[in-house]
Amino acid sequence: MRRVGLLAFVTAVALGGCGVPAQDEPHRVELPRSPLTAVTTRPAPTESHGGAAVVICLTRSGRLAEITRRLGSPPSVQQQLDNLTVGPTRAEQDNGLGTALAGLTLRAHRAASSTEVTVDFTEADESNARSDEVLAYGQIVCTLTARADVDSVVFTRDNQRLEVPRADGTLSRGPLRAGDYASLIGPG
Repeated sequence: MRRVGLLAFVTAVALGGCGVPAQDEPHRVELPRSPLTAVTTRPAPTESHGGAAVVICLTRSGRLAEITRRLGSPPSVQQQLDNLTVGPTRAEQDNGLGTALAGLTLRAHRAASSTEVTVDFTEADESNARSDEVLAYGQIVCTLTARADVDSVVFTRDNQRLEVPRADGTLSRGPLRAGDYASLIGPG
């Protein structure tokens, strides 16, 4: 009996000494968000000029490339999408960055308190096949899910969900996340 008591005491001390305080009720744990995926890292934005640092996913050599742009204030989801569809700046183009979103009109919608964004998608000329379609969807998904308030993106046209390609070539109507395009993410 004495050994059982000693064993219980040692176990309690070992568990209590791990640095995790005992709690009476469960609580929500907020884990840090990965900017895109665990396999890439993003340099920390500098605070020298103020404003808001936002992630925009452009393309370079057939891959997705994350860049950080400074805006005067934190943009809405639609403003960040508009910033993406403008394409690379002259300096970014000189650095080899491009876009697969030329000729697209995009509208973002999000229900109040939702972390899922719906992007209404139309092309200027729908009869043209796009060889960079996966990159175009990847740019949008990776840009929007880099926001702390967006977890996933779905695409629609005329209020109908679109079946869009993921990096592995499979099609999905469901919510897409940056991880669906992780294999296309290259150095920024």
